[in-house]
Parts: sequence; C-alpha cells; structure tokens
Amino acid sequence: MTQMHSQRSNIKQTEVRRRTFLADFGMGFTGLALGSLLQQDGVARAAPHRPTGEPHHPPRAKSVIWIYLSGGYSQLETFDPKPALNKYAGKTFLETPFPDPLESPLHDIRSRSVIQKVREKYSKIYPLQIGSKPRGRSGVEVSDWFPHLATCVDDIAFVRNMWTTDNDHAAENQIHTGRHKLDETQPSVGSWVTYGLGTANANLPQFVVLGGPTRADTRESFQAYYLGPQYAGVPLSIDGSPLPYGRRGADVLPDEQRNEFELIRGLNELSGVEYPRDEKIAARIRAYELAYRMQMSVPEALDMGQETAETQALYGADNAQTRVAGRRCLSARRLVERGVRFVQLYVSPYGVWDSHKALKKNHAAQSAKVDKPVAGLLKDLKRRGLTDDVLVVFCTEFGRTPAVEERAGGTDGRDHHPHGFTVWLAGAGVKRGFVHGATDELGFHAIEPGHYVTDLHATVLHLMGLDGRRLEIPGRKRLEIDHGRPIMEVLT
Repeated sequence: MTQMHSQRSNIKQTEVRRRTFLADFGMGFTGLALGSLLQQDGVARAAPHRPTGEPHHPPRAKSVIWIYLSGGYSQLETFDPKPALNKYAGKTFLETPFPDPLESPLHDIRSRSVIQKVREKYSKIYPLQIGSKPRGRSGVEVSDWFPHLATCVDDIAFVRNMWTTDNDHAAENQIHTGRHKLDETQPSVGSWVTYGLGTANANLPQFVVLGGPTRADTRESFQAYYLGPQYAGVPLSIDGSPLPYGRRGADVLPDEQRNEFELIRGLNELSGVEYPRDEKIAARIRAYELAYRMQMSVPEALDMGQETAETQALYGADNAQTRVAGRRCLSARRLVERGVRFVQLYVSPYGVWDSHKALKKNHAAQSAKVDKPVAGLLKDLKRRGLTDDVLVVFCTEFGRTPAVEERAGGTDGRDHHPHGFTVWLAGAGVKRGFVHGATDELGFHAIEPGHYVTDLHATVLHLMGLDGRRLEIPGRKRLEIDHGRPIMEVLT
C-alpha cells in the first residue's frame, strides 16, 4: 500500500512539474503574449469560470480602438472651452458671480490624492491659452490646436462630464481599471471585453497594446488579474520585430521548430492519456500552435509597406512630427480589420500632457503630434466602411484646473483635475456630431449626473454586446461602481 501510494504521488508530482515547466516556458516565450494565446480554451496556471464567448445582446461593435493620451490633457483647451475664464482671468473664484467650486460637496468626493495627503487648492483663474470655434454642421466647439479633428466633429460624440477620483498619475491605471491606487486592483476594460467574447481571429492576440506600457507602473492598465493572463493585453512593437521574443532563432530551421512543437504536443498527449479530462493540456497544445502561427500573422498585420503612400500621408506617417502617432493609428486600423477585439493605443509617451508649467507651449506641441493621425484614423475607418464595426474611444486620465497652478511660483500651467473632463467616442453605435453632459461655467465640476470612468467601460461593453454584471466571477463580487452604467445618451 505504501509503495502504491508512493507511485501515485510520484506520478502526480511529475504531472505538476511538467505543467509548471510548460507554464514557465510558455510565459517566457513572448511574455504576456503566450498567456493571451491561451484564449478562451485554457489557462496559464489557473482558470476562472469562463463565459461562452457569445454576446449577451446584439452587439453594435465588433472591435474597439481605445486611444489614450497620457498625462491629463486640459478639457478647457481641447473640447470644453469656457469663455468665463477669459472674462474673469486673474480673479479668484470668489470674485466671480458663480458658486465657489472649492466649497462644493463634490470637491472632496472627486479628489483622493496618494502623493499628497491634501492636494493644494488654487483659485486664481487662468485664461484660455488657445481659441476655439464651432465646427462642422453640428457646431461643436473644438480648440484651434486640433484643425484636423475639427473636420471630424460631425462623426464624434463628446462626453463633457466625466470624473474620476485619483488626483495623481495612478489615474492612468484608474481610467482603464476603474479602481483607485489605494483600492484592490481590478481587470482592465480591454480584458473584460476579451474575457467576455474571446477571439475573432485565431492567428492574432485578442487584446493588443500599441505604444505601451508607457512605464512599468502603468502595466495595470492592460492586465487581466484574476481573469487569467490569457486575457491581458499583448504589447506589440511596430518598430523592428513586433514579437522580439517570439521569433524563430536564426540558426533554427522551420522544420526544426515544428518538431519542437510536436515534441511538446507529444509530451502533453502522454499526460492526456493519464488525465483525459484535463482541459489544461488540450489548451496548452492549442496555445503553442497559435504561438507558432503568430510568427507569420503578426508581422503581416503590422507591415506598413502594404499601405499606399496616400494612406500613410492621411495618417501623417510620412512626416517626422506625426510619424510615431500616425504609424500607431494605422497599425490599429490594420489590426481591427483582421479581427483583433481590443487595441489599446498610446499615441503619446508617458505624462507628456502633464502641463503644470508652460501649458500653451506643451499642449500646442503635443496636439500637433496627434491631431492629424487620429483624424486620419477616423477618416480611414469611414471610407473603408468600418465605422459600423469599430468603436473609437479617445481619453486621458483627468483634466486640468481652471485656476493657475501657483506652486513654486508657477504662472503658466494647470494642475491635475479629476473633478470634470472630456472624452469622446466615434464609430459603431455612437451618435454623430453630439455633445452630452457639461461642466460648470468655469469648467470645474462635472454637472450631475456626471459619469465616473466605469460608465465609459460599461458603454464599451454594451456596444460590444456585453453586460458586465453577467461577467461576474464566483468569489469575486465587484462593487456597484465597478460596473458603471452605459452612457445611453450618446448611443444611437
């Protein structure tokens, strides 16, 4: 009996060691990529309850391009201009006919700082640093720093009453996960989409990250956490090899690599005989097969050489100033064309919109880098007939204060501002040339009912045919605020 128990124990330990080896080897193959490759069919290390991959209701969108601008662009100098700032420039909030926003009960609710226990409050009004004018048939006002996007306003739905709570740059993660830095981390919005729906192209990752992570501490913005690493975003590079750790070695022939995969398949199938109901083994086999196919499909999807000179010029990919953002936007379009569910697109480096000083100089420079590429993306989707299939979201982590930031003698910048800011949506299922919500006369508070960032997540899920409440994981009950509610007012 003791010998039989020992044999069973050895078999079990061998099985555990084999799986541990394969999981470690797999996760090293392309980092997060191979975790993602497990897709709907399996798990790396552990698997939660999985949905069927079927939408909960008829979807309006098939894919999402989530454009993120890091650092916090000013809502006032982009998409929510406030003439009162010019009229009362240099005065304090108390010297205007409007209620003092610093005394509003909403102020402390929508401001939770980690770096500073109590963030400084500024009240000396700083005038607008750029003009704006009504654009298109809809007459939506847009900053003069966005002449190309201004030609697209009739295809955009603006949400001017967003708010969040993190007054520090961990808000970059919060806009994607819905959770403050001091709270338990949750899966990102892209992970929820791909967890709910799975892949639409067996040869490509279902959730791709372009231009990021912008920094090591922003990886939370595309992680899946308890959903499993197969639902995390896969960072791909468009400069050089898109899969630097997934290429076949120069000294390895294709047939040799194929034999390696067959050997791993054989090892797993031996275990499959012993454990015929073990889904992990079958999933592992499919994962390696997909990793093999990605070596061809990913480089093809990101091959800019297949695009015409006219298309590349439309995105600004032919110009030094706009090339980086232009190539990323064009790559995003190529990926969703091929069935990628969610593309998280960083068009700007980490924190570059963070204008505590020299806002005019900084915002003018950053706007010039992204205006044409993003407008080119919208125009290209439209002319290719993709606006009925692709949802575009354009966002940042928070806005900027209507008052000048006077810290350290500052005179020409704005501080972080979670109390009210603007995002916009375009494409599948979204109204066109439409403005929803508002901030107060000074551009300070999102007027009730404002929208916390998870309302934006819920809107994306809804358009993709998903109800976030039906994606709950047993033992992982989420808060009501985690679910948010779809912003129905902007939907067709």
